[in-house]
Amino acid sequence: MTPPPLPALAAEMQGAASEIFLLDAATLAVVDANQAARLNLGMEASRLAATDFHALTPGLDRSALSQLLAGLGEEVGAQVSLRTHLVRADGSCYPVKLCILRIVRDSRALLLAIADDLTLEQAAARALAQSQARFDAIVRNTPGLVYQFVLHADGRTDFPWLSEGCSALLGLSRLELQRDASLFERLILLDDRKGYQESMAASRAAMTAWNWEGRIWIDAWKDVKWINLRASPHPVDGGAVQWDGIMTNISASKGEQQEVLRSRARLAELTDHIEQLKEQERTRIAREIHDDLGGNLTAIKMALAMLSARLPDGEPALLEKANYLDDLVDRTIEAVHRISLDLRPTMLDLGIVAALEWQAREFEKQMGIACLFRCPDPDIVLDDDHATALFRIFQEALTNIAKHADATRVTVALRRQRAHLTLTISDNGRGIAPGDRLKPHSFGLRGMSERAKALGGTLALSSAPGGGTMLTIKTRLASPAPSSKNAGKHE
Repeated sequence: MTPPPLPALAAEMQGAASEIFLLDAATLAVVDANQAARLNLGMEASRLAATDFHALTPGLDRSALSQLLAGLGEEVGAQVSLRTHLVRADGSCYPVKLCILRIVRDSRALLLAIADDLTLEQAAARALAQSQARFDAIVRNTPGLVYQFVLHADGRTDFPWLSEGCSALLGLSRLELQRDASLFERLILLDDRKGYQESMAASRAAMTAWNWEGRIWIDAWKDVKWINLRASPHPVDGGAVQWDGIMTNISASKGEQQEVLRSRARLAELTDHIEQLKEQERTRIAREIHDDLGGNLTAIKMALAMLSARLPDGEPALLEKANYLDDLVDRTIEAVHRISLDLRPTMLDLGIVAALEWQAREFEKQMGIACLFRCPDPDIVLDDDHATALFRIFQEALTNIAKHADATRVTVALRRQRAHLTLTISDNGRGIAPGDRLKPHSFGLRGMSERAKALGGTLALSSAPGGGTMLTIKTRLASPAPSSKNAGKHE
C-alpha cells in the first residue's frame, strides 16, 4: 500500500518573505520549509527534512518549549509567540520572533512556525541605544539647559523636554516648567521681557535662529542672572512652532563685559580730559609766545631800525650786519606766528567754519593739493571744546592725506542736519586697505575716532565715489556755552 504524501506548505507560503516551517506536532520534525527559510538557514530541503526544530533552536530549553506548546491545547488556530535564535548550517545564529500555531492537514496534527528575522531590528535598536547614550553624555556635559519649547497657534507654550540642568539654571524643576511653561517668562525681568517676546516673534515669522540674552530673577536665591538662549525653529502639527536649543548662564561674562565697558568709558573720560588740558596748555603757550616773544621781537626790530638809522655812512659792514639782524628778527617773528597758529589757531575765535576754511587754504598752499571747502550754513556756532576737537580731527585727516593718499584733490563738506553736525573729507587718492586700519601704530585714526566719541559722535571710513577715501565725522550739536561778553550783559 502506497504511503500518503507528506503535507506541504501552500504556494503562497512558499513565496512569503518570512521564514515558515511546517512541523510535526508530536516530534517537532520539519515536514516542510519555504524558500526564505532554506536560504537564510543555508540548508537544502532534504537536510531540513532530516532535522527537528530543537536542532534549529538550540537556545530553547526542550522542556520549556514542550510546556509552552502544551499550553496551546488541541484547538486549531491556537498560537504562541516567543523570541529566540535560529542556527544556520555554518553554525552562525540570528535572532527571530517566532509565532507557532496549530493546524490540521489531512487529519494530521501539525504546527506552523513563522519566524521573522530580527537582525536589522536589533541592529537598529543597538544603534538607537548608542545614539541615545551619546546624546545623554553630551547633554550631561553641556554647561546649561538643553530644551524643547513649543509655541502653539493659540499662544499657549510648552516645554516638551528639558535636561537635568533646569533646576541649576532656573531654580525650577523640570516638572514645574512642564506643568506651567509660562513660569519661565515670568522669571524674565520686566525691562527685558519685551525683547524676549519680540525676538521669539521674529524667529517664528522668519523661521530663523532665535538668539536672545537677558536677565532673570531667581526668587529662591534672591539673585539676578544673565542668560543666553540659542534655538532653531521648525514647524509642527497644528500650526505650532517648536524650538530646539540651549540656555546658558552668561552672568560672569556679562559682568566682565560691563566692567570692560565701564573701564573704557573711564578711559575715554580721562583721554578727553587730557585732550582738554593739552588744548588749554597749547592756548596758554601760544598766547605767551605771541604776547611775550612777539612783543620782545617787535621791540628788538624797532631798536635795530633806530640803530641802523644812526650808523655812519662810511661803515658798510656794520650796515650789512644790521640788515642781517633785521631779516633774522623778521624770520623769527614769522616762526613765532607760525608756532602760535599751530598751537592755537586764532581763526578758531572766528568760528568753526572760518577755522576749517582757513586750514583748507593753508593745506592747499603748503602741499600743492587742491582743497575745496563747502559749507551751506556759515553761521554754525560750537562751544570751544567741540570746535577745537573737530578742528584737530580735520588737521589730522589732512595730515594723513598728505602722507599716504597720493591725492591731487580734497573735497571738504560741513553741514548741519537738525541736531547733528557732519564733516565729510574726501580725496581722490589710492584709498585705504582694510589691513591699514588694524596696523598697531595707526594712532592717527584711533586718535580721530576717540575725539569723535568724546563729542558723542562717530567716525566712519569708507571708499570715496570714484576712488580714494572718504572720512565722515558725525557729532551731536549742543547749545554753545554763553561767552564772557554775553554773560556780562545779564549781570
